[in-house]
Amino acid sequence: MTLSEEIGARLRQQRAQAGLTQDQIAEQLGVSKRTQGNYESGSSDAPASYLSMAASVLGFDVLYIVSGTRTTLKADALSEVEDSIVQQYRSIPPDDQRAIRRFVKAMADEAVKGSS
Repeated sequence: MTLSEEIGARLRQQRAQAGLTQDQIAEQLGVSKRTQGNYESGSSDAPASYLSMAASVLGFDVLYIVSGTRTTLKADALSEVEDSIVQQYRSIPPDDQRAIRRFVKAMADEAVKGSS
């Protein structure tokens, strides 16, 4: 996969995570759907001005889009591992999410009991 394709995949992931279609994000960022599609497929490189606007709208770190590494985590933000788990969690069906929440709660409750 080329760097342009990797950047496009991360843009697509962030857009999808925000629950927006290509049409919606293209309109918000002032580009055509075709241009948005080209950026997401990696067939065109997104300019820095676009990445900056997209970062503001979608709430991501531009360095993450370009490099794939999250480096500007705030002190109270998720670690990279935690962020990865959250991303995976968001990609699974709601019934499975509920099962995971029950499992994690049971483990946390057990940990609290064990520390008392």
